[in-house]
Amino acid sequence: MTLRTVLLRSTALAIGAGFAAMAGTAHAQVSADAASENEESTLNRDPIIVTATRRAENVQEVPLAVTAVSPVQLDRQGVVNVQEVTQVSPSFSTSNAQLASGSVVLRIRGIGTTSNNIGFESAVGIFVDGAYQSRPGVALSEFVDIERVEVLRGPQGTLFGRNTSAGALNITTRRPDLNEFGGFANATYGNRDLISVQAAVNAPLIQDTLALRLTGAYRERDGYYTVVDGSGTPVGESNGADQFLVRGQLGYESEGGIQVRLIGDYSESNAPFGAALEVLQSPIESAGLFAAVGLGARGGMAGPVVATNRFDQGAAEAAADSRIASANFAPITEVEQWGITGEIQVPIGDAADLIYIGSYREFDSFEAYDSDFSGIDVFNVTGNVTAIETMTHELRIQGEAFDDKFEWLIGGYYSEEDIAQAASFELGEDYGELIGALFFGPTGGVLGANPLTIFSGGVDPAGTTNTNLYSQNSKSWSIFTHNTLNVTDKLALTLGLRWSDESKDGAFAQGNNNNQLCPAILTAIGAGAVPAPLITNVFGTGCFAFTAPADLPAAAVFPLPRTFDSTFKDDELIYTGKISYKFDAPVNVYASFTHGYKSGGFNLDSTAAAGGADPRFLSEEVDAYEVGMKAQLLDDAVTLNIAGFHQEFTNFQVLEFTGAQFTTFNVPSAETTGVEIETVIRPTYELTINGGLTVMDARYPSDCAGTQTSPNVVALCGNSLTNAPDIVAILGATYEKELGNYLDFFLNGQVRMEDDRRTSTQAVDPSNLAANVLVPFDVQDSNVKINLRAGIGAQDDSWTLEAFVTNLTNEITRGVTFNTVLRSGSRSAFIQEPRSYGLTVRTKF
Repeated sequence: MTLRTVLLRSTALAIGAGFAAMAGTAHAQVSADAASENEESTLNRDPIIVTATRRAENVQEVPLAVTAVSPVQLDRQGVVNVQEVTQVSPSFSTSNAQLASGSVVLRIRGIGTTSNNIGFESAVGIFVDGAYQSRPGVALSEFVDIERVEVLRGPQGTLFGRNTSAGALNITTRRPDLNEFGGFANATYGNRDLISVQAAVNAPLIQDTLALRLTGAYRERDGYYTVVDGSGTPVGESNGADQFLVRGQLGYESEGGIQVRLIGDYSESNAPFGAALEVLQSPIESAGLFAAVGLGARGGMAGPVVATNRFDQGAAEAAADSRIASANFAPITEVEQWGITGEIQVPIGDAADLIYIGSYREFDSFEAYDSDFSGIDVFNVTGNVTAIETMTHELRIQGEAFDDKFEWLIGGYYSEEDIAQAASFELGEDYGELIGALFFGPTGGVLGANPLTIFSGGVDPAGTTNTNLYSQNSKSWSIFTHNTLNVTDKLALTLGLRWSDESKDGAFAQGNNNNQLCPAILTAIGAGAVPAPLITNVFGTGCFAFTAPADLPAAAVFPLPRTFDSTFKDDELIYTGKISYKFDAPVNVYASFTHGYKSGGFNLDSTAAAGGADPRFLSEEVDAYEVGMKAQLLDDAVTLNIAGFHQEFTNFQVLEFTGAQFTTFNVPSAETTGVEIETVIRPTYELTINGGLTVMDARYPSDCAGTQTSPNVVALCGNSLTNAPDIVAILGATYEKELGNYLDFFLNGQVRMEDDRRTSTQAVDPSNLAANVLVPFDVQDSNVKINLRAGIGAQDDSWTLEAFVTNLTNEITRGVTFNTVLRSGSRSAFIQEPRSYGLTVRTKF
C-alpha cells in the first residue's frame, strides 16, 4: 500500500471520527461531570491565546486556519529556528540554496517565492513582536525565550500588510514580567560537536511598573557537508552553526494602564554555508572530455561517482547520502544584524486602545563561495556583500462598541527598506579549459584546450573579475480596517479592507570590471572568425553573463548586461470577508474570501535588462476561498480543526536558474486546492496525541501556455509547484508521568510523512518541450522522518535532563535541485538536515 493511499484513508477516518465525536459530545459532557475533582483540575484545558487578528483571542474562536505552537512544543520538537517549524505544521515548508542570507524560501500551502534574488519579496511574511521582517534571511536567528509561534495559513494582507500572499509567521517573544524575578538556562551537547547554550533572566526594577528581561543564545556545530577539492583533499565543511544572539527588553506599565515595551537585539552567524552535491554526471565527464583538456577524469568532482543518466536514481541518492561536496575552497559566511522594536499601548476610555509598533533593523552579510561547485578553479564569487536597512511604523486604534457586539479596528502603516548589494565574481585558472571540454566534442578537439583564447586573439579568461552593484529603495504605506459584527451570540460577520501603495527605485551598475575577453570575442564574431554553428556557445561562454561588461555597443545586438536605474509603482485594494457561526458543542464553523497581493519589483541581476528587456516584474495577486470547522469535543479532550481551501494566483512570480543566468518571469496562473486537518487528543492526563494532515494540489494549470509563448512558462504548464507535495502528515504523542512526589518523566515522539515533490522550478527541459522530456532527478521521493525526545526532572522545573534524536533514520532529502553552473547536463542539489542527537540540561529559577 502506497504512502498516498494510507494517508488518504487516514483522512477519511479522521473526518469520520471527528463528526462521530461531535455526535457524542452531549454524552461526553455528562460523563465528564461525574469525573473526579482531581482529574478535573489536572486535565489540560487551558485555551491557546493568539494574536492572529491583532487581538488576543482563543485560537479555537478565530475564523482562520492558524497553527499555534507553544514554547513547550518548540522544545519538545527541537524547533530552534523558522526553518524547523515544518516539524509542527504540515502546511509549512522551507528550503535554502547557496546563500544563508538571500535564498531562504518559505512556503505555506505549497506557495512560496522561488528566488535566489535579493529583489524578490517573500510570499510568507515574518513578523516578530508585531514588526515586519523584510527578508526571510533576516529572521533566521535562533528561537529562544519565545512565547508563541503562529502559522497563519492563506493570504493575510488585510491585517499583516506587506507581502503575505501565502500566509504569515507571527512570532512573539516572552514579555518582561513586572512582578517576579526569574529565568532559565539550557545547555545541549550533541553529535557533530553541537554546543548550544540558552538563557534568560527577568528582573523587576520597579515592582508592578518596570522590568528588564535579558536573553542570550549561543550555538556551534560542525557542518554536515565535507568539502573536498579536485584531489579529494578536505578543504573545509559547510552547513554547520556558529552563531549567537542577545536580546534585551524593558517592560513598563503605568497605573493608568499605559503599556510600553522596548526590545533591542543583536546576532551574528559565521558558519560556512551553501555547498551542493552533484547528483547527475555531465556527459562531458562520461565522454572523457575533461581528461582530454587536462582537467582530470572527473573534471574536479571528487565525491562518489554519481548517476550517468536520468534513470539511475540509486546512484543519485547515494551521491546525496555521502554528503561530500566538491569545491576548490570552502564557503565563507559572515552575517550580523541588530534591531530595535518599540510598542506602546494607550487605553482610550474603557472600550478602545491606541497601539503603536515601530522598528528599525540593519542586516549585513558577506559570503564567498565556489559557484561552479567543483574542485577545479572555474567560477568564484569572491565576495557577495549585502546590506539591508528596514524601518516600519504601524499605528492602529481598536476597540468595542454597542455592548461588545461590534469589534472595530482602523490603522495606518508605513515602511521603508534600503537594499545595497555588491557581488564580485572571478573566472578561475581552469575556466578556459572547462570551456575547451564543452567544445571538444562538437569540434573534434581542433580548437585545443582553451578555444576562447584562440578566438579572442590570445586573451586568457583566467583572472577576469567583475563587481555587479545592485540597489533598491522601497517605500510602502497603507491604511486598513478590520471589523467584526456579532449579529447574535452565535453569528458573526467580518469585513477587512486595506489600501496598499508600493513604490521602488531599483538600479544596476558595475565596478571593477577588467574583462578583456568579452570585447575580443565580440570582435571575432563580428569579423566572421567564429564558425556560425559555434557563435551562440562562443558568445555565451566568452561573454559569461556574470562577468561580461555592461553597456557595450554590441548590447544592441547581443543579450549583454545593461545597467538600469528605474522605478516601480503599484497599489492595490486588499480585502476579506468572513462569516462564522458558533454551535454549542463548542463547534465553530466559518467561510471566508480574501483578495491578497504581493508587490512586484526589480530583478536585481546583471542580465535583467539584456536585450532591452524590462528589469521589472509584475505584482502577484491571489483570490482565496476557505471554509473551516473548529471543534472542542468530549469535554475538550479532543480538539479537531478542519479547513478546506482554494487559492487562485495571477502573475505568479518565478525566478529560474538556467545554468548560466537567473531568469525572472510572471506565470499567468497558479492554483492550490486542498484540505487541512489538525487534531489534539488527550485520552488521559498523561497522554497527549497530536496529528496534522495536509492534502493539496498545488499546480500550474495545463492551459497556462495559452496566455504566453515563453518557453519558461510553457515548460511549467500542468506541473506541480516547486516543493509542494500532495500529502504531508504529522503524527505525534507525548506521555508524561509523575514519579512519586519529586520527579516528572516524559516521552515524546513525532513522525512527519511527506509525499513526492518537485525540487526545482523547471519541470520540463525547455529545449525538449515538444517531447515533454522531464528534467532529471527533479523529484524528491516520499519520505518519513522521526523525532524522539525523553526527559526526567524535578516537578518544580528546577532541573530537567533530556535526550533527543531528530531524523532518527537519517533520511537524506533534497530541498533544491538545479543545473550545475557551466557543467553541461550536470545536476546538483542542496540537501536538508541529516540525523542529529544529543543531551540537554534545563533549569528554571
